[in-house]
Amino acid sequence: MRSHRPAVVRLLSAPLLAAIFAAAGAAADAPARAPARAHEFFAFDNGVGREAKWSPEQQAATLARLGYAGIGYTGPENFPERLEAFRARGLKIFNLYVHCFVDQPAPYAAELTALLPQLENTGVALWLTVQGRAPDDTRAVAIIRELAAAAQRHGVRIALYPHKGFFVATAEEALRIVRQVDRPNVGLTVNLCHELAAGHADRMDAVVRAAAPHLFFVSLNGADRAGGWPQLIRPLDEGQFDVAGFLRSLDRAGYTGPIGLQCYNIKIPAEEHLARSMAAWRALPNR
Repeated sequence: MRSHRPAVVRLLSAPLLAAIFAAAGAAADAPARAPARAHEFFAFDNGVGREAKWSPEQQAATLARLGYAGIGYTGPENFPERLEAFRARGLKIFNLYVHCFVDQPAPYAAELTALLPQLENTGVALWLTVQGRAPDDTRAVAIIRELAAAAQRHGVRIALYPHKGFFVATAEEALRIVRQVDRPNVGLTVNLCHELAAGHADRMDAVVRAAAPHLFFVSLNGADRAGGWPQLIRPLDEGQFDVAGFLRSLDRAGYTGPIGLQCYNIKIPAEEHLARSMAAWRALPNR
């Protein structure tokens, strides 16, 4: 009887055919290998022993052990020591959380511009809140343009950090300012907890789409859909809000940049929280 195997198969020896079919069977039985997640995942220092006065070495060692890419620090204090500790572990300092004020004669601290030469060639960005009261955006735009010019001379980026109750409270408000500033080294952040505080739980896809062309950073955490900070900032393995859906929105918008873990006022011990949140991050569907 005539064989129905393709000609190329008939030309192969029996042992070789057996090896090919065995390898194919093994590949079929093997679990699918998920693609690597594109985003670098770092932690805010408010969850890495900031209040307990951990040394930079302890912070870096803890984050390295748990698999984080680095940290976002509050303020410029001890920057050289911190940078050395994190570089020694192969980790990054992603940004420094700093402030400007639209209603003060000196809109930002003098040490902020003095810091800029130290940030050159480090990749560390300024994570800038915009605070105070003003009748329009004029003062905010002028302040940020001034800072942007000083930062640009050292290759430093500025990411506006929206914060509930501040002059810039949401990503869409930050986007309005960024468009007027119109400088290539000025972008913005989508902070999940502050968007939820603004009532945007059902609008996150639209917020992300609008922000995407100027998006430098994202922060997230476990959260419920509404409430105060105890509900809106939780460990990543808690809460009713669909964090995986938020990440899919970022994917659709083409965002592949860093994502920070907001840790404000988390009550469980730092190492336990960081370990749990990293496990939750790794368990999220690869998108």
